[in-house]
Order: sequence, then C-alpha cells, then structure tokens
Amino acid sequence: MSTPISGTHFGLTAGDYHATIASVGASLRTLEFDGRPLVVPFDADEVRPAFRGATLAPWPNRVVDGRYTFEGEEQQLPLTEPNRGHALHGLAAWLDFDAIDRSASSVTFAATIQAQAGYPHRVDVTVAFSLDESGLHTTVTGTNTGPTRAPWGTGPHPYLVAGEGRVDDWTLTLPADDVLAVTEDRLIPTVLTDVTSAEGGSWDFRTARRIGDTFIDHAFTGLQRTADGVATVRLTAPEGTGVELAWGEDCPWVQVHTADQPIPELNRLGLAVEPMTCPPDAYNSGTDLIVLEPGDSASASWTIRGI
Repeated sequence: MSTPISGTHFGLTAGDYHATIASVGASLRTLEFDGRPLVVPFDADEVRPAFRGATLAPWPNRVVDGRYTFEGEEQQLPLTEPNRGHALHGLAAWLDFDAIDRSASSVTFAATIQAQAGYPHRVDVTVAFSLDESGLHTTVTGTNTGPTRAPWGTGPHPYLVAGEGRVDDWTLTLPADDVLAVTEDRLIPTVLTDVTSAEGGSWDFRTARRIGDTFIDHAFTGLQRTADGVATVRLTAPEGTGVELAWGEDCPWVQVHTADQPIPELNRLGLAVEPMTCPPDAYNSGTDLIVLEPGDSASASWTIRGI
C-alpha cells in the first residue's frame, strides 16, 4: 500500500477517545471523544490545509518579513506566508517525522531541523502524543545538537470544535488579561494592551460568552492559572458539548483565531487555539524567546479534552 500524502498514520485509542496522528509535521489529523470531533480534521490524502494540527517549531506564528538578527548575524528566512510577506509557523511543519516509540495509546515522533539559510542551527525535535481517559497529551521537545546557540519556540495548531454549528454559535472562555494588537493588513505586532480596552473589550472572554461574529487572530497573555500553573481555554456549544485545551507555564502565550476564510463552506469551521512559548515575531522582539545552548533541551506540553 502507498503512503498517504499526509504521511504515515498512527491511530491512538483510550476510553472514549480516538486520535489519528500523521507523520508529516507530527500533525494531529483527527481527535474524537465519544464519537464526536474535538478538532477540524483533514483527509489522509489531502495536503494539510491551514496548518491544521501541525507541530510548530522552531518558532510559532510569524517572523515579520522573515528577517531577524541573532548573535549579531542578520538572517533571512523563506517567506512562507507570501500574501503578508512573513515566515510562518517554523520549519518542522512539513518534515516527515519518524515514529521512535509506539503503543495502542501513544506515539513519539522525531525529526531534525537541519542547519539552513536563515536558521543556521541543528535542532532535534521530538513530539510525544499520549491518549488516556483524560484526553490527548502532547509534549514537544527541542534539543540543540549543533555547535552554536539556537533560538527556539514551539506550539500546536489545532482547530477546536465544540459541537454542532460553527465558531459563531459557540461560547468561549479565554482567561487572558492582555492581548497583542496587530496591524490590520499584515498582522504585525504593535502594542500589548489589556483586553478591557482593546477594541472596546471585543476580545475580553475572561467571562464565558458567545463568540458571535467577533474576528480574532491575536496572541493573548497575562493568563489566569490554577494554583498548579495551568491555563485552560474552554469552548462549548449550545447543546452542552464542548472541548478544552489546557497547558502549563511553559507556554505564557496563546494565539486564538476564528479561522475566517473567503470560501463559505470553510469559513469559521473551528477555533484555532495555539499555546505558545513565545509571542509572534519573538525572533525580533526577544520576548520570551528561548535560546538553546549546544546540548540543551526545552519542552512544552498541552492537553485537549472533551466536555
């Protein structure tokens, strides 16, 4: 049998959960709880659309103009978001990862980001998926196997599905005090502001409310956490079903996007919720940017669960 275009697939099952992971981009292709989807899926023989479920590394979100300076050296990355002129979502999303460990409810992938123009560093990436009765747990680890210090950031890119309907119908709880404003045309970060004043409070979802026609494609921080450091985004449908994404202090940011698309049948199908170790354009701002010394590693984890 030929390998599907999205890579080799691994089915995971535990309790009422079932997930399918595709090796290209170590991507979460499907996730179901009690027979209903928790993420927008994509077909096995489909080129993964809109980074659905991809692992983002060695940076999440975008590097403005694909240009940055690190250790005194100017770098130019390929512009993988050509309509806005940025380098988008890292270098790992199209790598075909190898499965290095496997069970009925787990799989661990590994790939290497080789030193290249714009990112002259070698970093090994492992992505561990584990399914149990409390949901799907993911941990991404970057290890600098090269001779020079390397900038690093990571995050996931699932489009969450609460139940029937679309984004407009669902209720969002987003425990974030601050939002990073961006330019309208190119989404270039400008200033961090509190959610009560930005756009008249349009992005203040600290108290659960229906999303409606609100457009969101912004990074949030100032996250409200439990005593053990966990932040949780909650999305529910009118019929009472829902989904949560929770993560720890290794991700001080979260990008949320209402998945607006010009094609009606694709428009606002799911809500992208992307915990991130750093904000957009961290390679230039330096904000929360992780720098891996040769031989060092950094990890980040998150969990998706049904309601």
